[in-house]
Amino acid sequence: MEAYLDNAATTRCYGQVKDIVVKTMMEDYGNPSAMHLKGVEAERYMKDARETLAKILKVTPKEILFTSGGTESNNLALTGAAYANKRAGNHIITTAIEHAAVGAPVHFLEESGFEVTILPVDEKGVVSLEALEKALRPDTILVSVMFVNNEIGSVQPVDAIGKMVHEKAPKALFHVDAIQAFGKFQIYPKKLGIDLMSVSAHKIHGPKGVGFLYTSEKAKVQPQILGGGQQSGMRSGTDNVPGAAGMAEAARIMYEHLEENREHMYQMKERLAEGLSRLERVQIHGMPLREGAPQILSAAFAGIRSEVLLHSLEEQGIYVSAGSACSSHKRTASSTLTAIGLKKDVSETTVRFSFSEETTAEEIDYCLEVLGKLLPVLRRYTRR
Repeated sequence: MEAYLDNAATTRCYGQVKDIVVKTMMEDYGNPSAMHLKGVEAERYMKDARETLAKILKVTPKEILFTSGGTESNNLALTGAAYANKRAGNHIITTAIEHAAVGAPVHFLEESGFEVTILPVDEKGVVSLEALEKALRPDTILVSVMFVNNEIGSVQPVDAIGKMVHEKAPKALFHVDAIQAFGKFQIYPKKLGIDLMSVSAHKIHGPKGVGFLYTSEKAKVQPQILGGGQQSGMRSGTDNVPGAAGMAEAARIMYEHLEENREHMYQMKERLAEGLSRLERVQIHGMPLREGAPQILSAAFAGIRSEVLLHSLEEQGIYVSAGSACSSHKRTASSTLTAIGLKKDVSETTVRFSFSEETTAEEIDYCLEVLGKLLPVLRRYTRR
């Protein structure tokens, strides 16, 4: 049997998504910038994709900017907004648990002369609103907080953060990395005070290599990719028609079944957590199960390094992550697990399980059965 429990790393494409991607590669393959019929057909796909995504978010189509994925969306939002608004101030705020696609550009901006404040989180992985209030200043131009943490599934109080940012620092733009939240939560950026929001398609059963950045009409962002002036000059380069069309189709399906999908994922999460609670020396991290994101469960297995457990499970056809998939090949400690106060020996034994609406109870039960057999054996060989 096989159990794919790494959906926070990537998801399997929907069949309908595959069909539209193939169609736009093999039949309607024109360049949207071309003036002939093939180009007009391709441009229609781009227009429809923008309208679909805008409708889901209750924003205008011109506020949807297609990118190559979440990393580019985050880089464009942070670097583009920082340089576009430098005259208004020099101060940037983010948190201690951001994905590297936010952390690295923020570090770059700090090295380039911007002043950066890193907000702490509590043991559940939730940002301190008190710390944010103290950090906000008249010269704050950008605040970046992720909606859902990719390692432990903690959910940030985005609504409260948005209100506080705009009340205390009127010049600041509020950026949200919603890569693990889009498709799992109903998100209305204008209602939440979000000015910039990053999304990736392959987390919602769409194609890899495509995403979008919601950019509020009032947000000033400096383009980072220059060339032919596509997308109103904001992101040059030939439009990725298969990617945009496939992502929009995936989003449409996700939001048509949002509530039932969420409930199913919460049930799978609870089923796994209940089973883990019956195993010895297992510690679950983050928020209470129903308060955290529905698709992520993080747990430490005392005495067993995460890489050892990951590969032992893999041999049994069970796929999980040792923290974030983007950092799983690196030996550095997880900034998220450190930020929530875990000691090194706990963070080094932590594994992330993540679900989708396609995850079955049989997969969960199989995983628990294998863990029940594996853990005593692996611990027997642990150095003392």
